[in-house]
Amino acid sequence: MADFHQEGIVTTLHALHEVFDGKGYLHELERKLEEYSKHVRITLLLPSLYSEIQNPQVLDPILDAIQQVRYLHSVVIALGGAPEEAQFRDAREYFGRLHTPERDVKVVWVDGPRIQQVFQEIEARDISTGVQGKGQSVWATLGYLFAREDCDIIALHDCDIVTYDRILLGRLIEPTANPNSDFEFCKGYYARISPTERAMKGRVTRLFVTPFVDVLSRIMRERGLEELRRFFTYHRTFNYPLAGEFSLTNRLAREINVAYDWGLEVSTLSEVYHRVSSGKIAQIDLVPNYEHKHQELSQEDAQKGLHRMVVDISKFYLTYMRSHGVALDDAFVDMILHSYYENVLKFIKQYSDDAAVNGLAFDRYQEELMARHFRGFLWTAWEQSKGPHEATSIPSWNRVFYSLPEICANLLEAVEADNA
Repeated sequence: MADFHQEGIVTTLHALHEVFDGKGYLHELERKLEEYSKHVRITLLLPSLYSEIQNPQVLDPILDAIQQVRYLHSVVIALGGAPEEAQFRDAREYFGRLHTPERDVKVVWVDGPRIQQVFQEIEARDISTGVQGKGQSVWATLGYLFAREDCDIIALHDCDIVTYDRILLGRLIEPTANPNSDFEFCKGYYARISPTERAMKGRVTRLFVTPFVDVLSRIMRERGLEELRRFFTYHRTFNYPLAGEFSLTNRLAREINVAYDWGLEVSTLSEVYHRVSSGKIAQIDLVPNYEHKHQELSQEDAQKGLHRMVVDISKFYLTYMRSHGVALDDAFVDMILHSYYENVLKFIKQYSDDAAVNGLAFDRYQEELMARHFRGFLWTAWEQSKGPHEATSIPSWNRVFYSLPEICANLLEAVEADNA
């Protein structure tokens, strides 16, 4: 029997019947979205590195699928890792296949001189524009969309999805585009099972974020910190908090600050938490399985791989606690560290039992070894976050437009000139 249970904080939208089998469900889903698109303008934002264009065996099927949908008003690519004009031209030509008479396609050349000039104008008013990376690219592209004033719903997903399907895109958008649902934000989730290795993936979610926020919720409850308990319980509610897929309304997107490090996903959930009532937040089961590029642990280098990911995510949560009244010190963080490790061992036992009953490979020793590494990375994050550090986020576009009303026209002009 399908899982239909609700956690009670945000709405969970399950795959309650055979939605992933055959074409009947997809046809009806896209028919509904085409009807919605007569009343709301839907934009797909694709953050992409230039290197992903050079790996077309992954990106080609994604674009082939997007070409077939008829409910998108526009597609905008946030291009990063492309300092050369020739690379930008390659990207424009590559993504140009998505253009139709009804659908506009633009590439935002984040590394280009025109966008960089816009960044300089913003920074001249002591407003951060972050550092190069997915967060900055997404933020810049959102600013361009707001300057265009022609989208109501924005959906975002990555360009490294090996198991991409049109159902993923349709299910991601439907809750926020549906005028009867009242949702302003929808987060995707999915299973992470490698079809070749027949093993669980999603190590940072399974072995760090979920047990970490779970134990923090308990710690805050035991200390009578009710608001922080609710905050961490909210994060614990999401089945895959590090999923890069979500959709949201234009209004909400204008209000949120955007993290420019690996804390982007959990930071976005936090921004939504503070700006939207829980009844307007959903998570949806997107696809039966999901696979994307694999990150290395990078045990010795805190600037790469899972090491940096865990450090950045930890720093976000530690900074959040400090900015909401928790006086952290070495002893308190040490207690959190040991509580996390005790908790993750319980999760690993549960994962092991789950894998066994489903006939999956599971190396409990390697899982526990990974958890020990993550415990050490958590302490590294504490060492790096001591002192008067601010959150690694770029201010919302509402904040930027308030201080620089003219930047809207400058940003629009920059992107349109690049794409002329």
